[in-house]
Amino acid sequence: MAGGARSGDDDDLITDINVTPLVDVVLVLLIILMVTATAIVSKTIPMELPKAATGEQTPSTLAVSIDQNGQIFLDTIPMAPEELRLKVREARETDEDIRAVIAADGRIAHAKVVQVIDILRQEQITKFAINVRPEEIGR
Repeated sequence: MAGGARSGDDDDLITDINVTPLVDVVLVLLIILMVTATAIVSKTIPMELPKAATGEQTPSTLAVSIDQNGQIFLDTIPMAPEELRLKVREARETDEDIRAVIAADGRIAHAKVVQVIDILRQEQITKFAINVRPEEIGR
């Protein structure tokens, strides 16, 4: 009899299911998933780097966003184009090798993105990227 100790005919239907093996398998799979996810995420070797007087800092990055209404944001703070110009100028004075990433809603006018690029270039920030969502190939 396959469901536990019961009295009766062998011809009776099995109406209960023993879920203990299923739980064991699921827990083992969960542990395997947790271990492999940790190994995948931590691709760097943990170490404490020494300090050096001649070490270089990585350039800072400005995150400029434009929502579907055309509102400009700098690091999630809404601002007008002239405010953006002043903040970009301040950031450029702090770090000459500063970069920018522009994320614009696909439904806004092209002119708004060009306006932001123009502000960045006028303030001598020529290293910038336009943030996009990658298209899945093969569909």
